[in-house]
Amino acid sequence: MVSRGTVSRKLGISLICALATAGCTSGAGSQGGTGGLATSGSGGTMGTGGASASGGTTAGTGGVVGTGGASASGGATTGAGGSSDAVVPSAGCGKPAGLTSGRASIDVSGKTREYILALPSNYDQNKPYRLIFGWHPWGGSAQQIASMGYFGLSSVINGQAILVAPEGQDYQNNGLGWGNANGEDVAFAHAMMDLFGAQLCIDENRIFSTGFSFGAMFSFTLACTENSMQRAVAPMAGNTMTSGGCENSTRSVALMSFIGTDDSLLSGHRQAVQVFVKRDGCSAQTTLMQASWCDGLSSSFLPCTCVEYQGCKAGYPVIECEYKAGHQFAPSAGATLWSFFSQF
Repeated sequence: MVSRGTVSRKLGISLICALATAGCTSGAGSQGGTGGLATSGSGGTMGTGGASASGGTTAGTGGVVGTGGASASGGATTGAGGSSDAVVPSAGCGKPAGLTSGRASIDVSGKTREYILALPSNYDQNKPYRLIFGWHPWGGSAQQIASMGYFGLSSVINGQAILVAPEGQDYQNNGLGWGNANGEDVAFAHAMMDLFGAQLCIDENRIFSTGFSFGAMFSFTLACTENSMQRAVAPMAGNTMTSGGCENSTRSVALMSFIGTDDSLLSGHRQAVQVFVKRDGCSAQTTLMQASWCDGLSSSFLPCTCVEYQGCKAGYPVIECEYKAGHQFAPSAGATLWSFFSQF
């Protein structure tokens, strides 16, 4: 896995230039890192083994949800979301867990795909858990996301969610990514959701995604699909064009987005946000959030603003955060991500 991490560090900026229409800018500060890899702490207590899926093999280490990842000191206010959605327990509820934490594989239309799963250390077979996907950037890997604590979530969820870091496929011979050719990565996402629902106890009304760069692009693309099963997504610097486009759907999905104002993807990212402004029935009017993720960021990331669109459908907020930086992971976002997802 060291070699993939090295690829992420060295190629993160140059790879994303190929996805953008403008030149790349370097990120500011050290909290988030630039390009591919941002180290945000350990990935929790790393479990061994893992469970095979649909005849797949087990290998490597995963991570029982534990400590790791940087969390934000602010960001308690994450929109007027809330949720009256009924809990929908999956078929795996009330049964012993059929999967364990760790790296595992799954067959998707004859192709072996891999992921790293992190179950709560006190997993309860009768509790329908939130399921959160963390999609890595181009040149990254599932291990990268697990090692950084699943975008900082593992240190703040307190055993209240199941985390998964899927692994992409080679894209243009330049590292793992989410090209989604012929919808194969969307099919991978659905295969995982089907598997986890059958073998674990999840709430099928509370499935979420976050991702950086190519992972953000895929988060947008997945949320665009009519049957995405995504309740909310939190993309960090992406667009709706590169990872298979945006399906013409009317499905509402709550959104919280992050991007640096010096990022070459800024224009495309803003356009992607507007897709969900429309789908969630919001107006063009925004209100500056007085308490937000921006609170507590180092001065190198300022100015920083988080705005919330007004008039959105109840339970489907759209929040747009922009800060002074280039192309990088949103720094110290773990607590804010969890505050946003857990309100639903």
